[in-house]
Amino acid sequence: MRSKGRHRNLARLPEIAGAVVSYVYPRFAFRRPPELDGAARRYPVAVVGAGPIGLATLIDLKLHGIDAVLLDEDDTVSVGSRGLCYAKRTLEILDRLGVGDRVVGKGVTWNVGRTFLREQEVYRFELLPTPDHKRPGMVNLQQYYLEEYLVARADELGCDLRWRSRVTVVAPHDDRVTLTVATPEGEYTLEADWLVVADGAKSPIRRMLGLDIEGQVFQDRFLIADVVMQADFPAERWFWFDPPFHPGQSVLLHRQADSLWRIDFQLGWEANPEEEKKPERVIPRIRAMLGPERPFELAWTSVYTFQCRRMKDFRHGRVLFAGDAAHQVSPFGARGANSGIQDADNLAWKLARVVHGLSPDTLLDSYSTERIEAADENIMNSTRSTDFITPKGAVSRLFRDATLELAREHAFARALVNSGRLSLPTIYTASPLSTPDRDVWSGGVPPGAPAEDVPLDLDGGEIWLIDCLGGAFDLVLYAPEDAARATAERWAQAHDVRLTIIAAERRTDDPRTLVDVRGRFAERYAAAPGTTILFRPDQHVCARSRCWDEAWLTDSLARACGQCIGMATTSAASPKAVVTSSLGFRDPTIAHPRPFSAADAFYEALIDAHRGLDEAESHALNARLILILAHAIGDVGALRKALALARPPGPLSACKEAP
Repeated sequence: MRSKGRHRNLARLPEIAGAVVSYVYPRFAFRRPPELDGAARRYPVAVVGAGPIGLATLIDLKLHGIDAVLLDEDDTVSVGSRGLCYAKRTLEILDRLGVGDRVVGKGVTWNVGRTFLREQEVYRFELLPTPDHKRPGMVNLQQYYLEEYLVARADELGCDLRWRSRVTVVAPHDDRVTLTVATPEGEYTLEADWLVVADGAKSPIRRMLGLDIEGQVFQDRFLIADVVMQADFPAERWFWFDPPFHPGQSVLLHRQADSLWRIDFQLGWEANPEEEKKPERVIPRIRAMLGPERPFELAWTSVYTFQCRRMKDFRHGRVLFAGDAAHQVSPFGARGANSGIQDADNLAWKLARVVHGLSPDTLLDSYSTERIEAADENIMNSTRSTDFITPKGAVSRLFRDATLELAREHAFARALVNSGRLSLPTIYTASPLSTPDRDVWSGGVPPGAPAEDVPLDLDGGEIWLIDCLGGAFDLVLYAPEDAARATAERWAQAHDVRLTIIAAERRTDDPRTLVDVRGRFAERYAAAPGTTILFRPDQHVCARSRCWDEAWLTDSLARACGQCIGMATTSAASPKAVVTSSLGFRDPTIAHPRPFSAADAFYEALIDAHRGLDEAESHALNARLILILAHAIGDVGALRKALALARPPGPLSACKEAP
């Protein structure tokens, strides 16, 4: 079901140079299913694939009162680091599922990333530039640990996990899905009302159903090496272009748990994957990077190519696809596992409402709508990063190298350096579940966006808003008048909505009220007294208002429950504003801007203009472009200054061509 590998010789890694890595791969027991003894039953949901996405879906369904069954052909966790970087939003989801503390406690926390051209740093970023967040910007942890923690949590909840159970036939029907399952003790048939497919990028079930996945396969190869060593490198993300130890290519370094380090070497399309994985090829590359004196041990290697592609639709009747089975991106930006876990977060509460009869099954159409929007955003950013890291032609390489050279001295060019824009949760701007803003908002968290965490005070102790949300619909009122508060309490009880009151300052008559003592809620949500915000069970905002309005709120809840899907609605997005970055780049197409989105669109437009042109045509285009831009500047002094910046003291020492 999943591509986990079969390197059983890695069950215990060696002790070297004082570093101890002793992860023992667990073996999960096969338990004879009741269907083999004739005790057949129909399950509300079957999940195929026991990777992070399938396990997260299983656990989330259980928390919503759905007893699903999970099937996987293997009996252990993934081999090698694989999915590695877990972003803040994913950590918040894992908190809700009950494994966040274990992941953060075991993993390596980091917030800083650095990019180098050869040996010189040309760009630095910080994921959480502001304080007062419960979780860090990113945690690195080998995927096998995450899967182990999720399996333990599923067992704790009494979930039905079936190991060594391979799905061989899938037969969708109008009212159910029938599966044929092969086990060590024979085959059986299993029926489920719904099927969630999370069986990986090569998805056997997707192929069984004859469904396509479309997109772009990139012609480059990268070597992953998990290396055990003692090193004093800081817990940061380091990315090199054209380093002296691997000239003409790029290298990425991440620290992991257990003194394990992940190194990704760009190899080029012509590299032989099987040859490059051999120790006699890998060890010299690592030694060139680390130096001859530092001891290390190889723990795991793999060579990968990557693609940016997705299915046309994530829902096919009663079959729903999630994670890599539905969409795939390059590894630059940590968008794969993070996006997949957010698929599970989006899907589980909707599926639970449908199974419980609380919403029509058209609610599941919004899963495909919203997560396709997320997949397209991830594919766009992943493609842009890949195009920068691995230029596809002479002109794109020329622009890339020029950007890196300029970034050494000039801040504007640093925004264009793209070694992977890191995962951010998608704002569902086109969601049919969101109620459009009717008030004027300057900032805040718009409909479709996930909750922004803030610290609050409860009777002198600190509590986090994110821990008060999720698993149900939540209504948050900020500094309401007493009459509105009483009305809200009655409304919330009548509609089975959880109510949270946040006060602007401490009230001696009500020590149980949450207090925004640091002002972060007012700041991050653009809240004023009376502000009302409705959150979905996945902690995304679905409606907000400047004042209490019971009729509006009732309509907003109905929309968020899927009662309005299929009806003509206006977009939930606020009017689009022209976005101007601090470095002068503008993008008028973005409703809710992302960091660097305008800079990336600017760079992409330059590269796209040259696609399909030969060298002479590209030179002519550049000449015309310079003349047009010089005319647009209209300032001879500014033009001369720009020309001086563009002209290096000597010939451009461009990065070497890839072999």
